[in-house]
Amino acid sequence: MQFHTPIYIIEEAKLRSNLALIRDVARRADVEIILAFKAFALWRTFPVFREYIHHTTASSINEARLAFEEFGSPAHTYTLGFTGETFPEFLKYSSHITFNSLRQFRLCQPMALAADNKVSLGLRVNPEYSEIETALYNPCAPGSRFGVLAEELPDQLPEGLEGFHCHNHCESSAESLVRSLVHLEAKFGRWFSQLKWLNLGGGHLMTRKDYNVELLVETLKGLRQRYPWLKVILEPGSAFAWQTGPLVASVVDIVENHGIRTAIMNASFTCHMPDCLEMPYMPQVRGARVVEMDTPDSEAHGYVYRLGGDSCLSGDYMGSWVFDHELQIGERLYFEDMNHYTTVKTTMFNGIHHPSIAMQCLNGDLQLLRTYAYEDYRDRMD
Repeated sequence: MQFHTPIYIIEEAKLRSNLALIRDVARRADVEIILAFKAFALWRTFPVFREYIHHTTASSINEARLAFEEFGSPAHTYTLGFTGETFPEFLKYSSHITFNSLRQFRLCQPMALAADNKVSLGLRVNPEYSEIETALYNPCAPGSRFGVLAEELPDQLPEGLEGFHCHNHCESSAESLVRSLVHLEAKFGRWFSQLKWLNLGGGHLMTRKDYNVELLVETLKGLRQRYPWLKVILEPGSAFAWQTGPLVASVVDIVENHGIRTAIMNASFTCHMPDCLEMPYMPQVRGARVVEMDTPDSEAHGYVYRLGGDSCLSGDYMGSWVFDHELQIGERLYFEDMNHYTTVKTTMFNGIHHPSIAMQCLNGDLQLLRTYAYEDYRDRMD
């Protein structure tokens, strides 16, 4: 196969396998599972997705518009900060809108009730429980900016509020969901009789090989039996594109410093695989295994290399990996499982606009040099 590097490759067979499993879970558990664009938004693949699912979830105007125009259905939308200026546009592209606070709900509820299209309104709630170990990804940590606490809610929910949204998972197990529901129901179950739907958010990694799919199905069935009037929604992101293909880079040089060899590649951790540095986590490299620390070359360890990106950031490297051969200039490196989150974080994560750019001139005028529009987001996800 001829191709230039660096390149993300999406393997259709693996993508369809994930989609088939997700569709089967939704059917058996009588729930709806929708795609979260914050993890995967490559809209050229949407024709494949539409064979298996019907809706998506958005966190910005750009994502909501992408759902409406490219996926072909209005979005389930949540964002932290609606304004009187932006909310009418969200209404155009959404079927469900979730608010992060009661203040946000009160600000936007009159506009929603007056709109020509009927949009179902919800509120994000915080169960103050999560098993996410990495603080960067924990939405329920003390002081979190996400969601309403149970103590803030009145006994009678405001007019027009039809759903709760709870997100407290990240690549989590079915067992974690079981334990989370105990906390969610204990804190917020007394309001469920006033609702029409319950969105359990993302992070349900049901396509991972060791995931207990049967437990997930039985848990969701049990939830539906306890509250049969509630439509239950899940919006995983990683599960859809999990293990569906690599990022491929090429070795362009090999440098050595104090016995540490670094293979320089024509890709970058900070530019193309930012989660590797943010989390951090060690990605799998095809044909190599991770070594715990930088180790000199020896028969016991094989050929050990750091892998270095081609940006000027000093920390744009990770290591170490051991190969069974000496790396060669031009050799290709396959970083496994690089489609979910990685592709969106190298464009406009969450569809959030880049800031405009202006220059303040000597006469005090502000000269606008560059602004960004929906087309910039869409074209980057092309």
